[in-house]
Amino acid sequence: MIARAGMRAWLLAFVLAALSTATAPARAEDVGVFYQAYAIVTGTDMRQRPWGMAQCLREVLVKVSGDPRLKDDPRVLELAAHADRFVASFDYVDMMAGIPKKDDQGSYDRPHKLTVRFDPAKIDGTLADLGESPWRGERPLVVPVVLVRGPKPPAYILSVKATQGAEQRLAFANAASEFGMNVRIPSEVELAGWGVSADRFPFPNTPPPNAKPDETIVVGTLDWSEALPGWIGSWRTRWDGADHAWGIKGVNYDAAFRDIVQGVVLLASGRGAPD
Repeated sequence: MIARAGMRAWLLAFVLAALSTATAPARAEDVGVFYQAYAIVTGTDMRQRPWGMAQCLREVLVKVSGDPRLKDDPRVLELAAHADRFVASFDYVDMMAGIPKKDDQGSYDRPHKLTVRFDPAKIDGTLADLGESPWRGERPLVVPVVLVRGPKPPAYILSVKATQGAEQRLAFANAASEFGMNVRIPSEVELAGWGVSADRFPFPNTPPPNAKPDETIVVGTLDWSEALPGWIGSWRTRWDGADHAWGIKGVNYDAAFRDIVQGVVLLASGRGAPD
């Protein structure tokens, strides 16, 4: 079996590579990337291939449409059970390539990145059947300004160099990619310019800082609760001159960051507002 620590290190390294490229807003002409997704599966046989393709189809329908609610739509879940019907091609990458196999271990029980590319015409047609359409508009960069109060003090702002937030930065990049979005973690210089610090945090008394035209700033707090247990997230952003506030609780920070991105996607795509 694969050591848990080793597996986690390889997954984090993979997401770190994604983070290094997530520095620009998604452009309308880059729509091809929205028709593919990946899942981490065991081996390259049929044990987890149908499951992996199902997860990828659900993600792609969300990315292409800009409607996060489709992921758990009963109609989409039914379609996902036969995801192979929409597949144009797929391939595997051994996530532990270069690591010697132990004893009689083969590729059978090693983690693989299953990348699935779907037929754009079939995806667009499926969205039409669902009463949806592709989102071709520009996609803003998500810029989180988040105060994290974890199980152990001190509190900190999630920033480019905050040592406590290394894994959270990776998780945020991964969450954004699930929606066809990119994220830009602010620098310490930017935060200081906005008057933001762990001791002087603006949320919820003041609106988010002014964002650049291609960015959406989300200000919020992420608090650990032993009672739930889990994280409690409270967020605020401004879109088209209107303030929006929403939140989530009792989740891991991966889900909390997905909640942030999902809120921005709903607003930017015109599909609704977070609540």
